[in-house]
Amino acid sequence: MTNPLSTNQSDAQGSFGAMLQQARQNKQVSLDEAAGELFILKRHLQALESESFSELPQAAFARGFAINYAKFLGLDPAKIASSFDSVYPNELKPRSMNNTESLLRPMGTLQRDDRSRIRFNPLLIIAAIALIVLAVFLFRMVTNAAKDEQQPAPVAEEITATEQTQGAALDGVDDSVGASGSALNLGAAATAADNASLQLKLTDAASVGVIDATGTSLISGEQTKGDYQLSGQPPFNIVIDNIDNVDLSLNQQPVALEQYATGKKASFALTP
Repeated sequence: MTNPLSTNQSDAQGSFGAMLQQARQNKQVSLDEAAGELFILKRHLQALESESFSELPQAAFARGFAINYAKFLGLDPAKIASSFDSVYPNELKPRSMNNTESLLRPMGTLQRDDRSRIRFNPLLIIAAIALIVLAVFLFRMVTNAAKDEQQPAPVAEEITATEQTQGAALDGVDDSVGASGSALNLGAAATAADNASLQLKLTDAASVGVIDATGTSLISGEQTKGDYQLSGQPPFNIVIDNIDNVDLSLNQQPVALEQYATGKKASFALTP
């Protein structure tokens, strides 16, 4: 005659592992994926689904695995815990309570599998972060230095260089042709007198182009925030891509850029 108590226990055991396995299959998750998400060894999950309790660690740890597995699968953890308690073999409980060596063995929640044990050294992590910060800092320094080198030299320096060249040429002329040298000096002075000065103040980065009447490009391209002093022969052909970031003066007299602008861009000829 079949013992009813034994039948009930068998049904409970069958339903416990079946519920876990069925829920995992419904969720379309493999044992490997579940083990990776829960940080529980795959063989322990297999043991829970097959109710092979002898292959699990202590009862307390195994019960915790079952509860975490149930939460992951969307089952009622309290129901799974109760089912686990009812089917866990009594003969394994004394072994679990007295087996102190099992406390020293990995329980499966500290690693993904037996083959890989990765431990992170906090000092190495801190050193890596410090290297990244240093690399970013050096990169910014190099970038800023490159931008500074690309900034156009003040036109005043170009004019000075031109005048120095003219002066050197005149100094090399023999004293016997001093009258001709004087005439050239007067011509250079007249040209300098015809020059006009432009003052640019950039409150932020903007693209600016200025060409004087001789076709000389006084400034061109993307410019950074700052003040720029330009000099050349008028009229000046001026192009600005964003007048909101630029203040312009001609011979110390402010120029209303809005009257030349279309939207925020301006392209016009400027005379004193």
